[in-house]
Amino acid sequence: MLLQLDIQNIALIDKISLEIAPGLNVLTGETGAGKSILIDSINAVLGERVNRDIIRNGKEKAFIEAVFEYDSTYINDILNELGIEHEDGSLILSREISLSGKNTCRINGRLVNVSVLKQVGQLLLDIHGQHDNQSLLKTESHIDLLDAFGGETIQKVKSEYHCLFEEYKTVKSKLKGIVGDKGEIERRMDMLKFQIDEIKNAKLKEGEDEELLKRRQLLANSEKIMNAIHSSYEFLSEGGNSGKSASYNINKALLELAAVQKYDEGLIPLSEKLESVVYQLEDICEELRARRDEGDFDPDELSVIEERLDIITRVKRKYGAGIKEALDFLKKSQIEYDELLQSESLAEDLKNQLVSITQKLRETATKLHSQREKAALILESNITAELENLEMKNARFKVNIVIEETKNNFTKNGLDNVEFLISSNAGEPLKPLSRIASGGEMSRIMLAIKTILANVDAIPTLIFDEIDTGISGKAAQKVGEKLSYISRTHQVICVTHLSQLACMADNHLYIEKNSNGENTYTTVRILDEKGRIQEIARIIGGSDITSIAYKHAEELLHSAENFKAK
Repeated sequence: MLLQLDIQNIALIDKISLEIAPGLNVLTGETGAGKSILIDSINAVLGERVNRDIIRNGKEKAFIEAVFEYDSTYINDILNELGIEHEDGSLILSREISLSGKNTCRINGRLVNVSVLKQVGQLLLDIHGQHDNQSLLKTESHIDLLDAFGGETIQKVKSEYHCLFEEYKTVKSKLKGIVGDKGEIERRMDMLKFQIDEIKNAKLKEGEDEELLKRRQLLANSEKIMNAIHSSYEFLSEGGNSGKSASYNINKALLELAAVQKYDEGLIPLSEKLESVVYQLEDICEELRARRDEGDFDPDELSVIEERLDIITRVKRKYGAGIKEALDFLKKSQIEYDELLQSESLAEDLKNQLVSITQKLRETATKLHSQREKAALILESNITAELENLEMKNARFKVNIVIEETKNNFTKNGLDNVEFLISSNAGEPLKPLSRIASGGEMSRIMLAIKTILANVDAIPTLIFDEIDTGISGKAAQKVGEKLSYISRTHQVICVTHLSQLACMADNHLYIEKNSNGENTYTTVRILDEKGRIQEIARIIGGSDITSIAYKHAEELLHSAENFKAK
């Protein structure tokens, strides 16, 4: 849901920071106070097209930021794909609009373009009324809403269909890959054969390149190594230029200690340690002598290693970052080559598989169509009843389901095309929702649909603008009750001029226009109980608020609380 909205330099708004509560949020105020500016600002931060004229007079740029709380794996998938960090189920959308025409959009601080902002925004909030950001106007969403309304019965068949559909796509893709142009297949086989032979001839072994690099380093420094071995052996066993070897000097030290240890027993442990050093030194000298006597390294071995490393490097550069990757490439290429080699028999098998899967898929799609038709009848009845309850007594609602009978144009949703149709008045033909002209009428129709689909509609926040156009009395009361009902499962924001709607608010925001003599600006404040009574009384009686209007306002609020308590 929408937690907070910050607006700067939009039309009459200088700077506003609003906390939006759960439940039903109602916005009221005098005509021209700026209620539509708030809706325009929300539209802007959701990625809708805006005009530079929206920027406050005398300012260079405008800024809108909206903080949302959400719980949607689909949104997370989109954010992950875009590389946008997200945590704690919170999302910050912002947009800066400048006079130069530049738009700067961000999601959680990450720069994005307007289309991405809109893609994410339409999953967070729906606006119903004079604006176009309405998910129900998108025909492609109707089939998902119908399926969600159908519940577990449809979902079970749909799950079965999805498994078959994935298998169908896999088999079809494989068949397409091997039943292509014959010349293209032969060229592909030649290329694969060349690659397979090249990797095989290299006779790669995992880890071989690392061992060769170590051996090459050893050979490249062989002269230094042999000189160090010679010198070390001489120092330890022969004494080198000093004439006295390490062994001689340690043995001399042992004799000296042996001569006096009878006087100082503390020297005995030292003598024993030194004696063990003598034995270790003898072993070291023996090993150094053996290494010295082995002779020099083979100079030809270095050139052999260089040639081998050159072959390995060339293969790795073409087929993978390392030997393992090149061998994996070999394995995949061999599988593909074998499949192409047997393409004719494999193609026949795949064709048979495809016929079988297609038949099962069509049968399941037909079963899904049947379940949708049953759910559609219930949905039509429920929504028509809601429309009648909202004083649209002659309205008709129809779920139009068309199944593809002849072609196998399977989609993720089966073979059905689903569209919601409406007739607002007696004698009028059914037509798509998008062709409803009246903003208020559209809002009531959307309200009826949302009331029925409240528990399955995934969009958490709904805004109803102009929903009170052309209604009053009993119809207005019913609209208020429906809004209150939907707000149990969704956050609802409603702009209204009617007391019957305003009294249902869980959170009442009052919008007013002020002037300091030089500038005019819009402010928003949350009304307490006393403020609500006064504002509803103003809506009832106009600028001249009477005691009767106050009493009527109190009665409306009391009645609304009783309704919500039920």
